[in-house]
Amino acid sequence: MERIGIIGAGRAGSALGAALASAGYPVTGLTARTPVSRERAARLLPDVPVLTPDEVTARADVVLVAVPDDHIATTAAALPLTAGQYVVHLSGAHGLAVLAGVDAVPIALHAPMTFTGGPADLTDVVLTATAPEAARTFVERLAKDLGADVQWVAEEQRARYHAGIVHGANHLTTLLAQAFDVLRAAGVQDPAATLRPLVTATLDNTLRSGHDALTGPIARGDVDTVAAHLAVLRDRTASTYAELARATVELAAADGRLDQATVARFGEVLAGNRAPDEQVLERDRAGEAPR
Repeated sequence: MERIGIIGAGRAGSALGAALASAGYPVTGLTARTPVSRERAARLLPDVPVLTPDEVTARADVVLVAVPDDHIATTAAALPLTAGQYVVHLSGAHGLAVLAGVDAVPIALHAPMTFTGGPADLTDVVLTATAPEAARTFVERLAKDLGADVQWVAEEQRARYHAGIVHGANHLTTLLAQAFDVLRAAGVQDPAATLRPLVTATLDNTLRSGHDALTGPIARGDVDTVAAHLAVLRDRTASTYAELARATVELAAADGRLDQATVARFGEVLAGNRAPDEQVLERDRAGEAPR
């Protein structure tokens, strides 16, 4: 098996390194700049020496560049890589362009999961990869050894892929945080406990069935209920609700659950809850002067 070197003992790099070590890959060195990263490396990879970046690179067949996105290019460019090595970054947003100019075979490999600072189980995780054709067999074998699957995303689609990941995961946290605030304002002492059964069931159903899992007032055509919600919501939460409601109306209309008359009624209710810049855009489209 290929020797693994890790540049950056952050949460992702340390966890992936530990998973590779558990799968039988020899991890021959890592870098760790801060006390926190050194402690993490000692805990997850206790037998792996902390070395300089040049030393890590010289001892490895595969160099994992596990640094923040903005530092991938400069970090990789400074390493003494050779044509006989693979260099792998772990960013979801970047493809191979960020590794342009390095002598090693470039690979972008992203695990769409949260790393907590402890060991990571990659079983059944779908890794997303971008790589030259010559590296595909290696990437597929690596994923299989980790117990993971792999899917391929074209270089020009990396930003779109990452946008989908962020929109579906990070923005879910934002949405729930807003919902917690609304429930607390209504006098609910434990919003998480209140929402947990509904949210977990909805998430599971949606992951299995897509938009067919949609329930609630819009799916039922309850225009007055949505109007009542908008009447009590304020500020950013109101605009978030209204924007998601418009998108939900489109989903429900597309699969025939709403007739055009109901869609029009929803449109009237939601029209007054657009963000200011969107209202300006609509006026510009219509040629209407700002008021």
